[in-house]
Amino acid sequence: MTEQKRTDVDWEDLRFFAALARHRSLSATARALKVNHATVARRIAALESVLGFALFERRADGYQLSRHGTAILSEAGAMEIAASAIRDRLAYTNGPSGRVRLTTTRSIADLVIAPRLGDVLGGLANVELEIVTDIRVHSLAQREADIALRLGHPKDSDLTGKRVATIGYAFYASKAAAETVDESGPARLIGFDLDTDGVAEARWLETRFGRDAFTFRSSSNIVQASAAAAGLGIAMLPRFVAEHNPGLVEIDYGEAMPDRELWMLAPANLVDIPRIRAVWDGLAQVFSASSERL
Repeated sequence: MTEQKRTDVDWEDLRFFAALARHRSLSATARALKVNHATVARRIAALESVLGFALFERRADGYQLSRHGTAILSEAGAMEIAASAIRDRLAYTNGPSGRVRLTTTRSIADLVIAPRLGDVLGGLANVELEIVTDIRVHSLAQREADIALRLGHPKDSDLTGKRVATIGYAFYASKAAAETVDESGPARLIGFDLDTDGVAEARWLETRFGRDAFTFRSSSNIVQASAAAAGLGIAMLPRFVAEHNPGLVEIDYGEAMPDRELWMLAPANLVDIPRIRAVWDGLAQVFSASSERL
């Protein structure tokens, strides 16, 4: 007997599709969904067969959404979110559960959040928090992250936002270097690596001082602070980063970049899912306790 070809869309296939769009590889998607990669491939193939078009382009650097895949991603993502919310609410009798993915800068993660993780996760025994700190801005719309801590006022009206801090900046150097700083002389500056042109601080520094003024570069404010403390040059740093390095002193090297607002963001249709709301509220308390100005 010939097996009849399926003609309806399986919601479970859509969940696999949304996950592969987010993770971009079979192996990463399989790990996230706790299945093997063959199951992911089979689910995607079944969905493409029912729909009659390819959802992804298979490239050397991973799975890239096709034109058709991009067109249905928002609907599939909405269904994934709705299903996740239902699962969370049904399981809420034992407290919030599941994974929450937070994206932020390395310095915020290391110096502000990590020391207070007990306050964020206290009483949340079934919540798994994952903190992502790479330079690339992760997309909340594509579920690459559930919560983001970002500098600058948000422009996306589909996000729920809360201003949690104001970041101030100043110039710093080692104690020995500070005694020889002369604004009229050539700058020996510490800045961001050339792959971080999209970072506002990197653009501000190079606009003011030029690309050739730097003797050391790093994408990490914490590494920049260590380099400045070692006498390699002058670094413009967030004040909260410099305050964690006793080898630094603030210097007068002209006006630093203006203060920047730190915003906590989440998709409006996600923020009230219990596990995400619990982490959101815990982070808000951490920043409130750290004072509004970092």
